[in-house]
Amino acid sequence: MNDVRLLGRVTSVPVVVDLPSGDALVSFRVSVPRSPGAARPGSATAGQRIDSIPCSAWSAALRRRIAGWRPGDMVEVSGAVCCRFYQAGGATRSRVEVVVSSAKIIRRSRVA
Repeated sequence: MNDVRLLGRVTSVPVVVDLPSGDALVSFRVSVPRSPGAARPGSATAGQRIDSIPCSAWSAALRRRIAGWRPGDMVEVSGAVCCRFYQAGGATRSRVEVVVSSAKIIRRSRVA
């Protein structure tokens, strides 16, 4: 089952992206604490305590809601892990991200 739930902080201002296809999405990152023991000893991320997870939302309602989020806001997002392929600079590229199906603010950042 491909079902993801993240509870963490928004790391930067969400960015609305207009794609050449005419579609639009909002792109943002959520910083989440890593579970103890999640990384294998000796791996490249062994000492890492936080993961910054790329997320995107495609529906108009979610784009509007998420576009108003601020860095530091505590949020909850649910969705699915997806690998998206696209053309850039004449090459095919890929991006792994959480495609968000629901999102809400848990607590606003004190910084305006």
